[in-house]
Amino acid sequence: MDIYAWIIILTELLMIAMTLHVVHYSEFTKEQKTWYLLTFASVMICAAAEYAVHCGYYDPKFKIPLTIITVIQFSIAPLLGVFFSGALGLHKQARTASTLFALNFIVEAVAAPFGWIFVFNDAGYSRGDLFIIYEAFYLISLVYLIVSMVIVGKRFRNRDFLTIGMVLVILIAGIIPMTVSKINITYVAIAMSASLCYIYYNDLVQLDTQTEFRLQQEKIANMQSHMISGLANLIETRDSETGGHVYRTSAYIKLLAECAKKDGIYPNQVDERFITLLVTLAPMHDIGKITVPDYILKKPGRLSEEEYIQMKHHTDAGGGVVRDVLNGVTDEDYIKFASDIATFHHERWDGTGYPMRLKGEDIPLSARFMALADVYDALISKRYYKGSLTPEESLDIIEQESGTHFDPNLVNVMLNHRDEFIKAGYQKDIQ
Repeated sequence: MDIYAWIIILTELLMIAMTLHVVHYSEFTKEQKTWYLLTFASVMICAAAEYAVHCGYYDPKFKIPLTIITVIQFSIAPLLGVFFSGALGLHKQARTASTLFALNFIVEAVAAPFGWIFVFNDAGYSRGDLFIIYEAFYLISLVYLIVSMVIVGKRFRNRDFLTIGMVLVILIAGIIPMTVSKINITYVAIAMSASLCYIYYNDLVQLDTQTEFRLQQEKIANMQSHMISGLANLIETRDSETGGHVYRTSAYIKLLAECAKKDGIYPNQVDERFITLLVTLAPMHDIGKITVPDYILKKPGRLSEEEYIQMKHHTDAGGGVVRDVLNGVTDEDYIKFASDIATFHHERWDGTGYPMRLKGEDIPLSARFMALADVYDALISKRYYKGSLTPEESLDIIEQESGTHFDPNLVNVMLNHRDEFIKAGYQKDIQ
């Protein structure tokens, strides 16, 4: 078997593979699949016809069937660009162009008996004096394909003009040998280009899908952020005593988490995503206070035992509020993270906290971070019932309560970065 036969076989196999992929690819519409199948089937027909004519086994008695085969081939070839433009989604243009290119079939059929475009004689196949007519139709088809790829590219956010350029190079490289040798690899080039165009279109769809997904994720994240900010502002408005508390604690918890990551504390949990969630959701830690009556929340003095018991209910209430607000808006991991902060940030390392008296590492790590940031801000801030402490004094108190109130590992992080926390504590209007 000669090399030309192998070229044709490989072309046919490539188109069969592409056809199977189209048939089983569920993302395409029925119309798109039809255009793709027309494209790949046409390449197969034209390649087989080309080999039948130029295989080197010509017999003059077969010139009539070979003439018919060549008319079909010359009629279909200029339609390849049209078919593929339909597959790329330009259905209206493709249908219109198909009508115009159908004129080529009439021209080929009329010209065939007179040998104007091609002729079979005793010596075999040769081009006619008007072969340029076929070449013109063929060239227009290829230009139409390139233009179609550019037009389709404009419909997508992501474009790849390098791929379009490579398609053009491959097509030209496939046409040139036809003019200098008997072996025609034009249809190999067309098959490769059709496959590359198919991949190009799929890549555009996939890239745009990924971009759209990312934009939707960003939009959801922004919506969640605005929602959380709005809820935090609501709490600040009701509890005027702690104005700015939620924003300051977000700054402290970010510093604490970043320092913990730097120090290698809880490395399997404290990563960039954990820090992002921690900082984003920290403002919701006191969301349960919306259930606390104003006369308790705004009381200018220490709470009575009964009032304190009611105030403590803001933790378990907070977890419920978080779930009610975020349910259906985000995923369960996000909701649980926010709920843990709101519910457990008043738990103590020694198990004497509330609402569930959790102990040690049974307390969610996010809540342990929140407890430190929350208390640190409470100590350095003035309240109705107490004055403010300096950051240095506040850190001393936190050190004394390491292993009783707070996670000793996180306290060590604060002490290892004492100067940074003192500087943060002296800053005003932390946002």
